[in-house]
Amino acid sequence: MLETLQLGKSGLSVPRLCLGTMNFGEPGRGHQGDWTLTLDEARPIFQAAIDHGLFYFDCANIYGLGACERVVGQLLRELLPRDEYVLTTKVSAPMGKNPNQGGLSRKHIMESVDASLQRMGLDYVDQLIIHRHPHGRLGSPMAPIEETMEALHDVVKAGKALYLGGSSMFAWQFVELQMTAERHGWTKFISMQNHYNLIYREEEREMNPYCAATGVALTPWSPLARGILTGAYKGSLDAGSTARSQGADRKRTEGLYLGEMDFPIAARVVEVAEKLGHAPAQIAVAWLLSKGEVTAPVVGVSKISQLDQLVAATEITLAAEDIAYLEELYQPVENLLSFGSS
Repeated sequence: MLETLQLGKSGLSVPRLCLGTMNFGEPGRGHQGDWTLTLDEARPIFQAAIDHGLFYFDCANIYGLGACERVVGQLLRELLPRDEYVLTTKVSAPMGKNPNQGGLSRKHIMESVDASLQRMGLDYVDQLIIHRHPHGRLGSPMAPIEETMEALHDVVKAGKALYLGGSSMFAWQFVELQMTAERHGWTKFISMQNHYNLIYREEEREMNPYCAATGVALTPWSPLARGILTGAYKGSLDAGSTARSQGADRKRTEGLYLGEMDFPIAARVVEVAEKLGHAPAQIAVAWLLSKGEVTAPVVGVSKISQLDQLVAATEITLAAEDIAYLEELYQPVENLLSFGSS
């Protein structure tokens, strides 16, 4: 069974892994539609997660344009009492063409939260995550941060979300949000879901140290670099071996991973995995968990065997020399937030 930790400065306990649910929903719907699993295909994966003591699930309204929330809500209602799982969802991404259907205005936050709860068939989520900073999406209305933070606080006080989390923004932006909440006596964020893995380590400069110093839990997304660190691309983005790496989502991968050392680092992951008798994905996750500030990486799986591997990875302790070998080739890359999104 997975070890549990408290999520940041809160009384909420979560396991060492969070199950990302982007790939569950309605095939063909949303940006990940060509590798989406149906309700019936997702059910045994959810049951296996629960059997492993993985009761922390991450969702978002944008995944499948609402279809993911419907599937996740139905499965959790079927499989567990409400007080035995922790569920997050996210708000910010555009859910339609009208300018008020995205961003972090009071209007969109309130309407989006109600819509998410209705789709999931729940009265509340454990954590509501803002999917980016209020000014972090190109083309979206830039709500005043005071408007955003007060609206989020009101969502918590209404009992529709118990805690708040953030995702992918500059550290100075996160500090500004936290200080705004503190100044007004509003609810602060207890977690940061940022982009962090062996081939994208720019978060080690400011965000990770800030979160560690202030007791904010890190729950990194893309811990396996969208398959690059599992060997799914076989050394090149032109050599994808999975439905995800060969489909429309590949463009997203190309936009995220631009470093010259990406595949040499991935090769070292394979090398260390072979030396230690583990799978490359296990080494990538074990490396993340070797960082004390990381609470629970958000992992996505399409097979029970993949989930079993990642759960086993939480028990791997990498030697200092292996960690150094994995990290040695990394070279700084352009912070993806500099492009206006990540």
